[in-house]
Amino acid sequence: MAIKTYLEGQRKLVDEGLSRYMLQAEGDFAGHIEAMRYSLFVGGKRVRPILCLAAARMTAGGRDIDEAVLPVACALECIHTYSLIHDDLPAMDDDALRRGKPTNHTIFGEAAAILAGDGLLSFAFDLLSSPDDQAIAPAARLEIIFTIARAAGPLGMVGGQSLDVANEGRAISFELLRTIHRSKTGALITASIVAGGIAAGANPGQRKALTEYGNAIGLAFQIVDDLLNVESTTEQLGKAAGSDAQRGKATYPALFGLEKSRGLAGDAVGRAITALRDFGPEADPLRGLAHYIINRKR
Repeated sequence: MAIKTYLEGQRKLVDEGLSRYMLQAEGDFAGHIEAMRYSLFVGGKRVRPILCLAAARMTAGGRDIDEAVLPVACALECIHTYSLIHDDLPAMDDDALRRGKPTNHTIFGEAAAILAGDGLLSFAFDLLSSPDDQAIAPAARLEIIFTIARAAGPLGMVGGQSLDVANEGRAISFELLRTIHRSKTGALITASIVAGGIAAGANPGQRKALTEYGNAIGLAFQIVDDLLNVESTTEQLGKAAGSDAQRGKATYPALFGLEKSRGLAGDAVGRAITALRDFGPEADPLRGLAHYIINRKR
């Protein structure tokens, strides 16, 4: 499939959903909401919501599932964006650029940026739990909320970020590096895919395949991120290149070198494709996304 065309169409669908659901910068909270909207709409590939939608369609048996799943997909992007705002803060990675634009705290100040991230995280669960939205059955909705909350929290993304910060400048084992990557990046990617399957009523075998696929591409995504930080320019990345080495970050290139890291990313993509072996053409978007992840330049 023409993956770039597919991704652009899906990105527009997600952006339309975000525009529909996101609060407007008006009233007493206008300044706070403006800071939230700035980072949410400054750009981005929308990989996590696109994976969520693709997984839902793959397991929906031909049903039109987009409208039901779109709030879940948009909530995932809110969580991802909150994590980027906080990652960029001076106390974390201290970045001045994100997606080629000034980071949130450089525009609005540190306190407002922290609160913008907090607001996006909370708003995500507003979207996920709205009693006005009856498109997904209550039991399935509760499972989706649990899946995403677990992946985003202390046993997932936030826990992985804490390990990442705590181990800057240290020589660590492969096992700990793998835990950091699976948690800080892989957990939310896997949850995005599994949540789409839950929303569509995926059976246990389908869920197992989605989990295996998510675990594999989550790892590949982070390895490629590590490689791009070494090999790309700031202009290509839209954020500071070479920052991982400067901060003594635990990365695959630091532990294995560039060539072996590329090979490990390729192996992970191979496992992702294998996980989809029992699916037909309905899985082509997920197959295409796996190849896109390893071949992306930013």
